[in-house]
Amino acid sequence: MPKLRIDYHVVADSAALAEAAAEHFVAVTAQAAAARGRARIAISGGSTPKAAFQLLADPAKPWRARMPWDKLDLYWVDERCVPPDHADSNYRMTREALLDHVPLAPERIHRMEGELEPEAAAARYESELRNSFRLEGAETPRFDLIALGMGPDGHTASLFPHTAAIHELGRLVTANHVQNKDAWRITLTWPVINQAASVFFLIGGADKAAVLSEVFTGPRDPERLPSQLIWPSGGILTLVLDKAAAALLPATDGEGRGVLERER
Repeated sequence: MPKLRIDYHVVADSAALAEAAAEHFVAVTAQAAAARGRARIAISGGSTPKAAFQLLADPAKPWRARMPWDKLDLYWVDERCVPPDHADSNYRMTREALLDHVPLAPERIHRMEGELEPEAAAARYESELRNSFRLEGAETPRFDLIALGMGPDGHTASLFPHTAAIHELGRLVTANHVQNKDAWRITLTWPVINQAASVFFLIGGADKAAVLSEVFTGPRDPERLPSQLIWPSGGILTLVLDKAAAALLPATDGEGRGVLERER
């Protein structure tokens, strides 16, 4: 396994974090669309992505006009097993913050059907990926961009500590029961995430500082810290952080940028 280079960009606060995320979304999506005529991105839920989505949807901000909406296919990294109008739905958050306000065609929106039974929802989404990416046999979809968050427990996507999804290698999408939340989730598996052309973590808040440092600079223990499973095949992982989250990482340069290297 090659080394992993972790490029991290640190900004002042949550407002600057949302702006940096919006810029990253647009830059990577536009580059993919220009190169291949379409861009496939998978997004996560949470308050920080929500703020970025609101910026992308705002006609008074620069990002909305720069996003190639007619060439974008939007997917989800994970979803709670709730109906699409439920307050906890990642889809609902995205629809209210972004989709209701931008010219993205319905057929380009590929949501996880959290209202179905968990295993059925996972199987349906795997079929959606196989069909929309036109996969054959054991092929894995290659997203142009996957956006991830990280919980204070070290989880990412719906890959939670000590859960079955950590060990799933053969499927594209899996249902995962999270015992300490007594809830089911649907998630892309980590081998799928690692095949993406670009993967970035968007992390803000002082409550993430200790686990973020442990994930990226501490001993390897993915059973306890599933975010350590994210090791993109291209050898580069991007972190977009606010100062509070990055407080325990090595100091950045004058432009707020730093680099870490990891070996297996």
